[in-house]
Amino acid sequence: MPERTPETDVIDFRAAEQLLAARDPRGAVKLLDPVIATHPDNTAARLLRARAFFLAAQLRPAELEFQIVLEREPDNAFAHFALGRTLERAGRADEAKRHFRLAAALDPRPDYLAAARFDD
Repeated sequence: MPERTPETDVIDFRAAEQLLAARDPRGAVKLLDPVIATHPDNTAARLLRARAFFLAAQLRPAELEFQIVLEREPDNAFAHFALGRTLERAGRADEAKRHFRLAAALDPRPDYLAAARFDD
């Protein structure tokens, strides 16, 4: 196998974005795995892989990736919202509500506010 280069990693990352847009989350994960192995601190790659896991209904790996992103970027509203969706989909509504509310507090977008259900 050829040696990975920064250019290879960028190409794989961009291709993974395209695969995710084309609704091929498993293909995206396959491309992102070596990128993350080479650059474990790359938050953008981890966030993209978390989204791919979620779309592939691999909820536990998605949850773990979103948590890693939030450890590094606790003010990432999208990561809180996506983790909330992941937890909600896994039947953990009480845990999800906390992340929905954090997302809405960080970024009061209508979809985040609706998910936060502040009136409950």
